[in-house]
Amino acid sequence: MAETPRTLRLSLKTRLLLAAHSFGIRAASRSDHTVIRSVLNIFDPKAAASAKPINGVSSFDNTIDPTRNLWFRLYAPTSTATTDALPVIIFFHGGGFAFMAANSKSFDVLCRRLAREINAVVISVNYRLAPEYKYPCQYEDGFDALKYIDGMTFENFPANLDLGRCFIAGDSAGGNLAHHVVLKACEHTFSNIKIKGLIAMQPFFGGEERTESEIKLVGVPLISVERTDWMWKAFLPEGSDRNHSVVNVFGPNAVDISGVKFPATLLFVGGFDPLQDWQKRYHEGLKKSGKEVHLVEYPNVFHGFYCLPESPEFSLLIGEVKSFVQKQSSLTLGEVTTTSILLLYLIQ
Repeated sequence: MAETPRTLRLSLKTRLLLAAHSFGIRAASRSDHTVIRSVLNIFDPKAAASAKPINGVSSFDNTIDPTRNLWFRLYAPTSTATTDALPVIIFFHGGGFAFMAANSKSFDVLCRRLAREINAVVISVNYRLAPEYKYPCQYEDGFDALKYIDGMTFENFPANLDLGRCFIAGDSAGGNLAHHVVLKACEHTFSNIKIKGLIAMQPFFGGEERTESEIKLVGVPLISVERTDWMWKAFLPEGSDRNHSVVNVFGPNAVDISGVKFPATLLFVGGFDPLQDWQKRYHEGLKKSGKEVHLVEYPNVFHGFYCLPESPEFSLLIGEVKSFVQKQSSLTLGEVTTTSILLLYLIQ
């Protein structure tokens, strides 16, 4: 069960940024679960792609389907020799399925730093948003992006990509999206992509029940029960509740994944995140299903802390992701199979 941390210490700059973001979300969110996009755009500054390296990383945008506004931004570290094969991280941004974009400035900064410090190519996917496009549009976009990337040749590209070392990542709603895209990918045969791991940063899960962390953590930055209820209502089909299998993934309507060849998962949880109890249930659900999962808890961070990289935990997160990518990339198929069998034996 969640324990209430004593004090959340934030700088004045961080408090002001969080207050402005929260105000923008509230101002853009109507009571009928629609979004005033013109208002939201004022509080969601965008960053342009830059072929000229910024802090050692170049980026460019690529359109997949203009009718769906489905595209991605690719980040490549420029300090690496072109002969070095780089792992690929396919990233899905957060925002409650209703807000933000792949070119939102906060996610541009995050993905650029991931590419530079992990020494990987990061592909950040822009997908359709609720409530204009409800479930399952976001999952369809995510999986279609994977298939598109799988078929790309990347000719004349300065970095040597290794799609055989591919990781699916996401934060908040993007973490939920990443989970479901990986599940779908487990049923598909790709030409080049081999998914080595899932990186879930404070994924957005929920349910009809009110957990201890949701009840106790009132007034923390960015997330509240009222806001998450609004987001789920905007996202889910009419007549659905929060025990839908895509929300409460190990709840009463859960899909059994024990027989699925699901990759290793790196899961991040924060002590000031009201969603932490759902994330810990996700951790337990993966373990009970016989899946490899590594839980990393930071007691003194709020939901979305990685978008404000002044905290020491941000650097710790980068280090954990780098170690996870290196470890999973080095495993052969035989080692993965042996590890999975051993894991199942220990659980039983």
